[in-house]
Amino acid sequence: MHGSKTVTVVLPAYNEEGYIRPAVDDFFVPNVVDEVIVVDNNSRDRTADEARQTRARVVQESRQGYGHALRRGIREATGDIVILAEPDGTFIGRDVLKLLAYADDFDMVCGTRTTRELVWDQANMGWFLRMGNWTVAKMIQFLYGGPSLSDCGCTLRLTHRAALDQISGDLTVGGSHFLPEMVILALKRRLKVIEVPVNYRGRVGESKITGNLKGTLETGFRMIGLILRYRFSGGSRS
Repeated sequence: MHGSKTVTVVLPAYNEEGYIRPAVDDFFVPNVVDEVIVVDNNSRDRTADEARQTRARVVQESRQGYGHALRRGIREATGDIVILAEPDGTFIGRDVLKLLAYADDFDMVCGTRTTRELVWDQANMGWFLRMGNWTVAKMIQFLYGGPSLSDCGCTLRLTHRAALDQISGDLTVGGSHFLPEMVILALKRRLKVIEVPVNYRGRVGESKITGNLKGTLETGFRMIGLILRYRFSGGSRS
């Protein structure tokens, strides 16, 4: 609980059997997190079976894609506050407390992986990915009159259910470029958004999105296309 509000953490999972159990345990922050939802997105390994050995609620999303998994988790969440995270070891459960520290004043609190002291040596955050995230975030900031933004691709974020109710019906992206759409829709509805620095560690296994140059470029170009379509044609076709 956060005050009188319940808190749900959503973990999208695709072939994460090696870390899903400790991830669930880590994000069940005592006396804070009321519910953890694992969204199994057609995993070919024992991710769902491993998750069922924990206190998490496991749901299946048959539509393949990072955005589809997160959107399913948002729909399933029962909390007044919904926090998106990752089950791959990159984020730390206690950073939920950082997001909640701003929850009373903002509708959406996004993590940013741009503080050097909080980016661990093993993290997948080289200069190319760091500059790409920063550039795309600044595009959103400039084109939509947002607050200072520095990281468009950080999954770890908090959104109030009341805010999600305003934007969830307009979410369209099912792929890896889902996260900027949330911020764009929030800013278009004049919701209050802020970024806070979070820890970013090396992941277990290889990233399905930015684990190679091709994946990084494809995701980056999709994000840019999404930003421009919303700004100049009024919506997304993703």
